[in-house]
Amino acid sequence: MSNLQPHIQLDASLSVKYALLPGDPARLDRIAPFLENVTELSYNREYRSLIGTYQGIKVLALSTGIGGASAGIAVEELHRIGVEAMIRIGSCGSLQPKVKMGDIILVSGAVRDDGASKTYIDRIFPAVPDTELLFACASAAKEKNIPYHTGIARSHDSFYTDAEEAIDGFWSKKGVLGCDMETAALFTIGHLRGVKAASILNTVVAYQEDTFNSIVKYVDGEALSMQGERNEILVALEAFVRLAKGQ
Repeated sequence: MSNLQPHIQLDASLSVKYALLPGDPARLDRIAPFLENVTELSYNREYRSLIGTYQGIKVLALSTGIGGASAGIAVEELHRIGVEAMIRIGSCGSLQPKVKMGDIILVSGAVRDDGASKTYIDRIFPAVPDTELLFACASAAKEKNIPYHTGIARSHDSFYTDAEEAIDGFWSKKGVLGCDMETAALFTIGHLRGVKAASILNTVVAYQEDTFNSIVKYVDGEALSMQGERNEILVALEAFVRLAKGQ
């Protein structure tokens, strides 16, 4: 009996333990050059996938679309086909002056200001990464001389509420580094399902800059953000190597 998953359209015959989770399906085109023996797998709704190898380790890349609900479906279905470790390679907006365009954040915890994670468990439950995988990401960044920040991110459900400036200002004062839409769901659901999860965020919206203008620049290939994307992909892949080798 096939265990083809209804949304990601993948099954356990892939025999893959490690998955990169970008949000944008187009980001798979920029992941592919890092891998060998790349094969496109499926493209259903927001879930586009490919598989390849990195230093001999089989790695799946699956886009999750926008938001925690979509990312949560990806986590659940990947878990069902045998994936054991997942790293989000996403984008974020900066909430601190020190976090510049193109900087990467290794997320050590997420503010659960989303809806998806709250459907699973009470909001007092923490959203944190797998410690071993977070340390592997930090080790990889250091070895590759890639600068990074480590700290808390806030996951939310909309860019366009009427109080965005005030909300960002509040969390900025609490020391939160940046904001995205998926990390809290990934951490929460991943933990509950026994999956090792980590999140690396590339800063594409500068501190106190207009989100719309920054995202337009990012889509057009703004240099700093694109370098940040390459950095997060490399760090994630190197972290999987460390995890596989037990380093």
